[in-house]
Formats: sequence, structure tokens, C-alpha cells
Amino acid sequence: MSQKPAIPKGTRDFLPQDVAKREYLFSILKKNFKLYGFLPIETPSFELSSTLMGKYGEEGDRLIFRVLNSGDKMKKADLQALEDGNLPRFANSLSEKALRYDLTVPFARFVVQHQNELTFPFKRFQIQPVWRADRPQHGRYQEFTQCDADVVGSDSLMHEVDLVQLFDASLTELGLPGFTIQINNRKILTGIAEVCGEKNRIVEMTVAIDKLDKIGEDGVVNELKSKEFSDASIEKLTPLFGLSGSNTEKINLLRNYLSDSIVGQEGLDELEFVLNKTNILGLRKAKLQFEVTLARGLNYYTGAIFEVKADGVKMGSICGGGRYDDLTGLFGMKGMSGVGISFGADRIYDVLNELNLFPDEVTRGTEIMFANFGEKEVDFILPLIQKLRLKGISSEVYPANVKMQKQMKYANDKGIQFVILAGESEISSSKLQIKNMTTGDQQDVAVDEIINFFN
Repeated sequence: MSQKPAIPKGTRDFLPQDVAKREYLFSILKKNFKLYGFLPIETPSFELSSTLMGKYGEEGDRLIFRVLNSGDKMKKADLQALEDGNLPRFANSLSEKALRYDLTVPFARFVVQHQNELTFPFKRFQIQPVWRADRPQHGRYQEFTQCDADVVGSDSLMHEVDLVQLFDASLTELGLPGFTIQINNRKILTGIAEVCGEKNRIVEMTVAIDKLDKIGEDGVVNELKSKEFSDASIEKLTPLFGLSGSNTEKINLLRNYLSDSIVGQEGLDELEFVLNKTNILGLRKAKLQFEVTLARGLNYYTGAIFEVKADGVKMGSICGGGRYDDLTGLFGMKGMSGVGISFGADRIYDVLNELNLFPDEVTRGTEIMFANFGEKEVDFILPLIQKLRLKGISSEVYPANVKMQKQMKYANDKGIQFVILAGESEISSSKLQIKNMTTGDQQDVAVDEIINFFN
């Protein structure tokens, strides 16, 4: 007995209506990316392992899909490393390439490699799939599409302001009834680490506090203790977990808390700039909220940090991003400041589906179907189909002369809006019957008026 076909966990097939919805989503994002001056690029689905490894922190590295060497390259496997228990070195000897984990690090590589061909500041957008060996669950996939917009070659905070506007414009146009853009600054987190006496353990600390909304205050405290943070530093940190009030009130509290930290004060200055300029521009639907525990556990963020969540939906963040001043330095190009955001297309898709926000016309395929009454009738309607298609009106003829009930069922199942009946009597009278499959109404239309009827 043959095995039932299946796909790997964390991946999905997309039916025609799913693809139509995704293309609708991508088209709105592309339109807004271009509206804000971003240009499209593409990069390979896999990169050299050396390009990706070590850029996302220890947790991120574990989630990178490695591509196994093939052919004679397998002979280069470092068996001594395996015998010595050095699994990372052994893995590197088996795999020289890896599927991209995100689009940001490949973009940094792209900028360094093509720096003489680009005009800076360079603004790019990119819509392509990425892969992560994460545990599949609701809203979390091992293969998913990211939609990124980044600017490199400028340290102006006006780019952060633009990216907040881009979040707001895109998600508003997609129809989300409400969403929150959470914002923080890595320099604020660095200042907090300084105040807590843990300046050299900023990454470990931020990885823990970034989980606050998932594991709660007790969970974060336990994780910090397991990493041997002192009771004094934890005690200094915990009052921030319940920080509340308006953005201005939170900033004022942090001004006092970080009074002895120069870098912390700088982070608050940058945050205030973005908030003030956003207040001048205004937001259509988004709420912009300063969240001091927002950390995003990626090593390369150095300034602003963003995360977006849809209101009223049990889903993690649907967008994220931040500033990464030294990312291209990892590839030998110093002094290239950058900031970017990523739209989690698959999670946004799930939210739009759950809230039934996709317009009905998005999933409509063929608009018109001609019923099939036989070869003679088909020969008559083929020129009409050609004229309709030349006008951009999707049309088809049922492929076989079968019972009308079967043809109508096909039209219904496929969501075709109109069926045209062109039998012998209709052709002889030069008037065709048009049936609206939604309302059930029928009307006669002259053959030479068919094109105008649908225009």
C-alpha cells in the first residue's frame, strides 16, 4: 500500500484562493514600499553558512537550516571533530551552505558585495521566503515569507519616522481594525544593563526580558537566576516589568532611572525624536507605544526596535524591525548605518483570514463562463471570448457538451459570476442570455452589446 503523500510540518500548500489572497496582500505592501521610495531586490534562497552563522545569537544559530554537502564534498567531513565531540566544527564540515534565516543579513551581504553599484542612502524592499527550524505552532511556520523594507547609508532618525508611517499606511490599507506599534531603543536597554551592574551581559539580559509577555515576570526572574544574574541586579530590574502610563510618563520615569547612564539618555533622546515627529505627522489607525521590555533577541539591533501586534487576535507579533548600525561591519564595511522593518506576511495573512478582512473580489477567478451546447455553438462564441479577453475580462467556455446542471455546478463551485447561454435559439435571434450566478437574474443582451455590457 502506497504511503499517503504529506508535506513537512511547519510548511503549507496554497490553493488558488489562498494564492489570490497572498498576492493581494503583497500588492498592497509593494505599492506602499514604492510610495515611500523603496526599490525591489532579490537574493538567493541559500547563502554560505559563514554569511549567516553568528549573526543571530546562540538561539538564532540553532534555528538555521543547514544544506548538506553533496557528492565528493561529503568526503571532506571532519570525522576527528566528531570523535572529539566538537559538533559545531563537524556540522560546518558537512555543510557549506544554509537556507536564509531572514532577509536582513543577506541584505547586509548584498550591500557590501554591490556597494559600488548602489546609490546611498539605499532604500530597498524585498519579498521572499525564509526558513527557520522552529517548533511549528499557530502562527509560527518553518517556511514563511518576509516582506522587508530597509535603508542603509544614513543615521537620520527620520527613517525611523518613515518606517512607523509605513507600518501604519500598509496595515490600515489591509483593513486591520486596530494594531499597536511597540517601540523601544537598544541604547535604553544598554543603559538599564549598566544601572543593574550587568553592562557586559546585555544580550543575555535582553533575551530574558524579551520573553516577559510569554512567560510572565516570575518566568523572567527564574531565567535570570538560572543564568546566575545577582539578586541585586534582578531587584534593580524588576520594577521596569510593570512600567505603565503614557509614553511621556514612561520616558520621564526612565529619565530618572537612567540618570547616571549616558547611553541610556541618548536612547531616550532618540525615542522622543521619533515619537514627537510621529505626533506631527499623525497616524491613521496605529497606536504607537513605548515598551521598555521590548528587546527582540537579535544581536545586531543597536538603536530603535519595533514590534507590531494586531489588536484582539491571539497571535504573536506580525511585524518587527530596528536599527542595526554595525551590521555591514560584519562583512568588512564599517560606518554603514541601517534601519529596517519586516512584515510577517504569513501571520498577517492569518489575521486577515481570521477577521474575514479579504475583499470578496480578491478570490474571484473567471468572471464569465459560456455554456457549451455543442461544436457549432462553441465556434460561434470563440470570437466573443477572444474579444472579452482582449478587454481584460477573464472568460472561458465549458470544455464539454454535458448536462447543463453539471456545467452550472462547475460555475458555482468555481465562483464564476456570470454564465452566458448561447444555444441555437439565442444565436439565431442574435441575443444571448446572461445569468448572474450571485442573484440568479437573467437577461437577454444583443451579441454586439456583450463587450459593452461587461465594460
